[in-house]
This record gives sequence, structure tokens and C-alpha cells, in this order.
Amino acid sequence: MRSRTRTRLPLSSTPSWFALLKVVDWRLWGLGGLLALTFGVSLFLGRYPKVGLLHPAELAADPLAAQLVWNLRLPRLLGAALIGMSLSAAGLVFQMVFSNPLVEPGFLGVSQAAAFGAACSIVFLGGAAWLVQGSAVLFGILGLGLSYLLARRVRYGGWVLRLLLAGIAVSALFSAGVGLLKYLADPLRQLPEITFWLLGGLWSVSWQQLLSVAPLILIGLLVIVLMRWRLNLLSLDDDVAYSLGVSVGRERLIILWAAVIVTAASISISGLIGWVGLIVPHLARRLSGADAGRSIPATLLLGGVFMILCDDLARTTLAGEIPLGVLTSLIGAFTFVLLMTRPLLPSQP
Repeated sequence: MRSRTRTRLPLSSTPSWFALLKVVDWRLWGLGGLLALTFGVSLFLGRYPKVGLLHPAELAADPLAAQLVWNLRLPRLLGAALIGMSLSAAGLVFQMVFSNPLVEPGFLGVSQAAAFGAACSIVFLGGAAWLVQGSAVLFGILGLGLSYLLARRVRYGGWVLRLLLAGIAVSALFSAGVGLLKYLADPLRQLPEITFWLLGGLWSVSWQQLLSVAPLILIGLLVIVLMRWRLNLLSLDDDVAYSLGVSVGRERLIILWAAVIVTAASISISGLIGWVGLIVPHLARRLSGADAGRSIPATLLLGGVFMILCDDLARTTLAGEIPLGVLTSLIGAFTFVLLMTRPLLPSQP
């Protein structure tokens, strides 16, 4: 009698709704829907013709309202979403690469170097918008280059420790330079401009400014998203990463450059905005887990939502606009204390 054997397919190749649900991360879809909803509501939220939501039908009846929405509010909201995504993703990259949950995008001297470049253009070059923007980007990249060169000259500690120490020194150097430029600036014209730029805000974002930095930001974010699977390996010890076939120096440099470029490009149009790159990655990891394959998309979406909501509060809470950097620092500090004392959600593996 012939015996019949049954060939059993591997579990991974057997189609099932349960396997499909495991592949689809509904939390990311939820964050994407939240970002779309926040963006849509914020587009009609403002103080004209009255405080609150503008009815979409009024766009056809009121030309001024239509111009306000499409030429002022839309580029501002797109800029807020891109800046929130950039600072949040860069913060997560720095935290994983340096294995330090308390670092942020400006940790390698990028933010202070960009501020020094913007202040230089205001004091010595007339302060044209494109000059401020270009100087901030160039000096932000220069800050990373100086940190890298200085780290190579430090004679003790591992590479990550040397880079952190170099970043602290470079940040202090450019911070002193900003203070000196504020002392030399014209107190009636240049000093207020430097001060408002350092406070951060999106009141000056236009289509021209947005389109000038959007390619840099999108390319940098694309590199981070494509390398998110390698980020898990880069967060390991160097010897372990080498044993797994990772070119640690080259890949770490690529993803750090991408994070610095999106940070410098964002700062160039918004000024200094703190705490976003520190707080949002922690919240995203609590929602999606520590795996960079899921936490990077979650960080991007949550960063966009966070920045849009902060900008909504900045432009609608008071008759005068609240500086965005002040608002993000206030909300970020409160959230940080809340996270450290009573976690919002249990951490996931």
C-alpha cells in the first residue's frame, strides 16, 4: 500500500489574514491619517475673518481669504511639516548612532554654527532672506566638518566619544561667536532681527523659501528612510557591526551627513527650534518600538503633526504671534518631565 506524504508549506508562505495584519502596521496608518487631518484642519484655522475655522465656501466669496490660505498659510504648513519631520528624524538618527537618548540635531555644532552663519549675514551682508538662508546652511555643514576634524585629533576615547566631545566644543565656539555678533550688531535694526531669528518662527516662510530648501530636505529624508534598516546595526558596538558585514565608518558618515543637511536646511528658514529632535523620537519609540524600520516612519509622521500643532498655537493663541522656538521648548520640557516621571505608554521591544 503506497504511503502518502503531505508536503507542508512554510508558515511564512501560507497566506492568512493574521500574517497580513502583522505585516501592516496600523499605528503608522493611524499617524498618517492624523497628519492629514491635522494639516487639513490647520489650513482653515486662523484669525481671518474671525478667530477659528474658515469655512471652505468662503474661499470663493472672499479673494483675500483665498490668497491668505493658498499663498501664506499653505507654504507655512508645508514648511512646518517638513521641518518637524527633519528635526525629529535627525534626532532619532543621532540618538541611535551615538547610543545616547539625550542628544538632538544640534549636538554636533550644527544649530549654533547655522545661527552664527545667519547672524554673520545679518550683520555684514545686509540680511537679505536668501543670504541668511544660504549662510545658515553652509555654516551648519561647516559645523559638522569642524566637529569631524577635531574628533580626529582627539587622542583618547572611542570614535563616538571623540565626536561628542568635539561637537560640544564646536557648539560652544559658535555660541560665543553669536554673542559677539549680537554685541557688534546695530541695536535698532540688526540686533532685533538676530534675536527674532534665534527665537525661531515660520512667519516669513513663503513659496520661494520653501522651494529653495525642499529638495535638500527631501533628499536627506530619503537617505534616512532608505538606510533605516542599517541604523539598527549602526547603533551596535563597532566590533559587532563589523562582524555583521557593516562598513561602520562609511555608513555612519552617510547617515550623519543626511541628518545634518536636513537640520541645516530646516534651521535656515525657521531659525533655532529646540526640543523637537529630542522629544518626538522618544514618543515615536513608545508607539512603534525601538526597531528603526518602524520608528523612523513613526518619527517622521509624529514630527510633522507636532510641529503643525505647535505652529497653530503660535499663530492663533494671542493677537501677536508667539515665537515657535519658545513654544516648542515649553511643550518639550513639560513632555520630557512627564516621560521621565510617568511614561505615557509602555515601551515595546
